[in-house]
Amino acid sequence: QVQLVESGGGLVQPGGSLRLSCAASGSIFSSNAMGWYRQAPGKQRALLATITSGGITNYADSVKGRFTISRDNDKNTVYLQMNSLKPEDTAVYYCSLQQYGSISWGQGTQVTVSS
Repeated sequence: QVQLVESGGGLVQPGGSLRLSCAASGSIFSSNAMGWYRQAPGKQRALLATITSGGITNYADSVKGRFTISRDNDKNTVYLQMNSLKPEDTAVYYCSLQQYGSISWGQGTQVTVSS
């Protein structure tokens, strides 16, 4: 069993920044990939970024250059630094951990970009 707890969401003005954190606990293997997704109202959950335990990253085109994913393997924590936020970034943000064919999800954290 893996538990994921996100934090750092909130209300921010357009052009602002937020940093999301996600702490993982439980049965975590040394080889895994952690990621961030988001789901806006009426839309499907969409992949934003992933990072392997070796530090290899991948980004969706929609956030490339604005969002940065990073992780601290000692703390089993993944981060998402979000800059230049836009109203269309408003969504519930979820972190994930994938290992050996299974994927676990956090409960989500709301990010609202509005003036």
